[in-house]
Amino acid sequence: MIPALERILYVEDEEMLRTVTNLALTRIGKFTVELCDSGTKAVEMAKRFKPQLIMLDVMMPVMDGPATLRALQDDPETADIPVIFITAKVQPREVEAFLALGVVDVIAKPFEPMGLAGQVRGVWNRLNGGA
Repeated sequence: MIPALERILYVEDEEMLRTVTNLALTRIGKFTVELCDSGTKAVEMAKRFKPQLIMLDVMMPVMDGPATLRALQDDPETADIPVIFITAKVQPREVEAFLALGVVDVIAKPFEPMGLAGQVRGVWNRLNGGA
């Protein structure tokens, strides 16, 4: 049986996108979501919140998505949490490079808010042996 996805950490530096995504994930997906506006905060929050999944913006100031991913992977407390990048950089080569870094999937920006929760649930189910 696939464990239910309940806790998501969403990391995005743009306030409007954080708001829209939070609404899509909490209202439509019924997930418990914790929001962060920087990679630095995300690394700390991941230890406290203990998300089952992290959704991470790629282009952020100071500590970008790849740097945040490395920090999460380097910490035994957060190394096993699956990460999805959310980015406008979705050319096949870029996606390949992101997957090579160790993310489990890449969701393209802009995304359809009404379909985001289903998209995330689909990734979760695939990771956990479902369809």
